[in-house]
Amino acid sequence: MTPLIQQIIKSGQVDRPLSSSQLERLLGGSDARRYGQVNRALKAGELIKPRRGLYVLNPLYRKHPLHPFVLAQQIMPGSYVSAESALGFHGWIPESVHTVLSMTHGGKSVTYENTQLGKFEFRRMTTNTGYFLQSVARHELQQQVALVAEPLRALMDLVYLRKLTWRGLDFLTSGMRIDEQQLRTVTPLAITRLLDVYKGKREQAFLEELQRSLGL
Repeated sequence: MTPLIQQIIKSGQVDRPLSSSQLERLLGGSDARRYGQVNRALKAGELIKPRRGLYVLNPLYRKHPLHPFVLAQQIMPGSYVSAESALGFHGWIPESVHTVLSMTHGGKSVTYENTQLGKFEFRRMTTNTGYFLQSVARHELQQQVALVAEPLRALMDLVYLRKLTWRGLDFLTSGMRIDEQQLRTVTPLAITRLLDVYKGKREQAFLEELQRSLGL
């Protein structure tokens, strides 16, 4: 075990993703010395780098598994998990989703991929001011916290990303494999809350047609 990993374990931060600045505070010393320690730990496979300036410990040294949704939050602070990733999490679609897709409010859309940690996509979206986190909830996952879109918000973010127009309930249940029983749990309030979120006429019309088709 490299000295860096020993120090992280001693500090009690084994389950936390660590930024370059956090490692700087933990290790002290010169930049060259710190770079050497990090590099040795990376080469030994004891430290993993999801993106530049962010590091996590190999699962061998963690107390709790690192949930991919929690890692997505650390890779892009201020984002939340949505679309197929959140729909699968809530049981609205049957298949497991291997890419974690998150929505961001600023910057550019970007993708990070790591053979050990998986693939993480961050897609930029615009909403009405103050409504970016509408219908997004905090979830505790393996003693860590992540922001995840509620099911209808996740579906509407997918509508936003794919530029989908309303094609009836059959398209949702057959074409998109949305569970019909879950879909029928949607409440008028859930739809009203999302009408405040999206600027586009397409998303507004989709929500209104969904409301009519569900008899709400």
